[in-house]
Amino acid sequence: MPYERIKVARSRVVGTKQTYKAVERGQARVVFIARNAEERVTAPLVRLCREKGVDIVMVDDMKALGEACGIEVGTASAAILAE
Repeated sequence: MPYERIKVARSRVVGTKQTYKAVERGQARVVFIARNAEERVTAPLVRLCREKGVDIVMVDDMKALGEACGIEVGTASAAILAE
């Protein structure tokens, strides 16, 4: 299950702005994007990931992604960082 990967990751970022910055800096190893997030929010991140060759894992739900990251609200995206 993809949520388990982000849940057990030792180093991660949560939220689209922080995830975008991590991809720009070359720190993100895998990016998780919720399918039910607004496309206008996630489309720039998807483009950047493709440009940088970062793997994208699509997950079903913002709320479940937020919970897997240990926060009480939903999140459109998160990333596992390279160690």
